[in-house]
Formats: sequence, C-alpha cells, structure tokens
Amino acid sequence: MSRSMIQASVTMNQLQQKMDLIGNNLANSQTTGYKARQADFASLLFQQINNMDDPANAEGRLTPDGVRVGSGAKLVSINIDLSQGALQETGRALDIAFLQPNHLFQVSVTENNVTETRYTRDGSFYLSPLENNQVMLTTKDGDPVLGASGQIIFEDGFTDLQVADNGQITVRRGNDTEVVGQLAVVEAVRPRFLEATGNNNFRLPDVAGYNQAEIIQGVTASLKSGSLETSNVNMGKELTDLINAQRSYQFNARTISMGDQMLGLINQLRS
Repeated sequence: MSRSMIQASVTMNQLQQKMDLIGNNLANSQTTGYKARQADFASLLFQQINNMDDPANAEGRLTPDGVRVGSGAKLVSINIDLSQGALQETGRALDIAFLQPNHLFQVSVTENNVTETRYTRDGSFYLSPLENNQVMLTTKDGDPVLGASGQIIFEDGFTDLQVADNGQITVRRGNDTEVVGQLAVVEAVRPRFLEATGNNNFRLPDVAGYNQAEIIQGVTASLKSGSLETSNVNMGKELTDLINAQRSYQFNARTISMGDQMLGLINQLRS
C-alpha cells in the first residue's frame, strides 16, 4: 500500500468520528441546555528517526526500530462550546436558566454503585417525594440537585415555590415564607477539560498537573426562573461542516480507489 493510500485511510477514520460528532450535535438541537461539541484536528505528517534502544519499542511495531512515520490527520480533541443559548419562557418555577456562559449546576449521579458529582446546564428540575412528607430537588432523570449544603430536601405541604436570581429557593406556607435551599453553581474556568458522560451531563476527569480548583470554581449564581436555555447548536454551521466532512471523506476514498487501480495496472505490466 502506497504512502498516499495509508494517509487517506487514516484520515477517513478520523473524518468518520467528526461526522458522528456532527450527527450527535444535530440530534440534540432541541435538547434543553445542550452544548455543541467541536472537533479539532492535527496533521500526522511526520517522520522521526533516532536511536531508541529500549526493547519495548519493538513490540507491535510496523516500522524498523528507531523509525516513526505518521500519515494523514488525527482528531486531537473534542471541545465543548459552553456559550449561552437562547432563553425560552415556560412560566414554571422549577425551570431555571443561566444568564452567564460557563456556569453549571451540580448533580449527584450514582452509576455502578459509585456516586460522583456531575455538571449540567439543563435547569429543568422536579420535586421527588421522600419519606416523612419530604421532597427533594432532582433532575428529570431523578438525580439529586446539589445545593450549598448538599442535597436540597425540605418539607412538603407548601402553597408556593420561588427561585431567586441568586439561586435561593423559598416556599410559602400560609402567611410565612421559608428559605429551604440554595443552588450551588460553579464556573468551568477550563471547559475543555470537561468530559461528556451522557444525559446532558459532564464530569471532571483526573487531569495531571491540575487541581480541581483550577478547572471548576464556585461562583455566585445568575439565574432566571421560569425559563429554560435552549441548545446552542448552530444548524447552519453543523450542516456546512457535515457537507465539508463528507466531501473530504469521499476525496480520500477516491484516493484509495485510484491507488488500487494504479497498483493493479503495475501488476498487469509486470506479468
């Protein structure tokens, strides 16, 4: 197989991942609080020859020891665009939208008996009944929403509920008003480190050389109750990127096809 055919096959594999990413963005264009993902590519056109004497270098190698050859393009990273989406009025007190980019709600998610804090822009919340006539603030998936003191749990039987712009939750019981919780909001200072986990959530992976405070920091909430943030997917941009990726994929596929035909002609001439 020629160098150009290797380059084309490697690039096609990476372009397929980009098209999958665009398809995911398009599928979530109507998902509340969804943030678009973007793919960054880098060239693999390099050649390195040096003296690498470590015996482990020979394991699984397709080139001689001391030689590294790269071809094509590589998908380096998938970045999250946390820019503000449009707000949609709902009139529902537990529909809460951010007024600032990069701000996130905190939710407690348990998977495979492991509980961890995850982050989301989806502010569509609900009250789940508990024992002893209590309720807990949760996401639509039933995961507890975290406040300044952990899970937000309070007595049921109130007549009205309001969420202030700073995230303070109050309820009315007769003529009395009671503060029952405070939403804990964080800012993604380095949003590129966030890892998507599904269900419109993100997590903070272990990143060497950084501590959590350098990536996620607590901030004062800036919210609007009775509204939801729509997806920030730009349909026009996504469709344009999809067309460009498909054309690049077809071009590289054609390169392999033409290279195969040329090799076939060479073999015929030899025979």
